[in-house]
Amino acid sequence: MDAKETLELINKQWCTLEDIMKLYCVGKNKALDIRRMLKRKFINEGYLIPNNQLPMNKVIEELKIDVQYLKLITDLNK
Repeated sequence: MDAKETLELINKQWCTLEDIMKLYCVGKNKALDIRRMLKRKFINEGYLIPNNQLPMNKVIEELKIDVQYLKLITDLNK
């Protein structure tokens, strides 16, 4: 997945299981484990998790994705 695809993927409010699979580069079973772990963590922090979807901004923080760098790379590749 390149910078442009990553930006398109994280450009939404909620992170689905499929998004976790792509961002973490894992299969479905591992993504379910990751979602379960993140869901527990976010609930303990006071977030409400609707329909097993995670807040994308918190997932971005967990992965330490540098959005500004991705934008820079995308602009350079144009």
